Amino acid sequence: QVQLVESGGGLVQAGASLRLSCEASGRIVRSYDMGWFRQAPGKEREFVAAIKWSGGSNTFYADSVKGRFTISRDNAKNTVYLQVSTLKPEDTAVYRCAARRGVGVALTTDGTRYEYWGQGTQVTVSS
Repeated sequence: QVQLVESGGGLVQAGASLRLSCEASGRIVRSYDMGWFRQAPGKEREFVAAIKWSGGSNTFYADSVKGRFTISRDNAKNTVYLQVSTLKPEDTAVYRCAARRGVGVALTTDGTRYEYWGQGTQVTVSS
């Protein structure tokens, strides 16, 4: 079992930055791909970013956040980060991290393929 706990959300003004963290426990996740998803009220869950278990530049972003958000991981700390910059009101959502075993499979944006989910952290951007 893997437990994921997000933190770092908050209420900010448009243009601000935040760093979201997702700490994993229960099992070492260094061989897990990690993703960030978000869900705004009344909307479907949306893929944001993902990073392979090997880390580095093996990442993928939704077009809506490309160039503004950066995903990274520190396997020594069992933590994945999402640096969110130049925030817009439309970025307002609950942000959740997710994990799936990543050895031998391609990085995916499909949330149904992720095995473990955190509860989420709220990001609210005012205009």
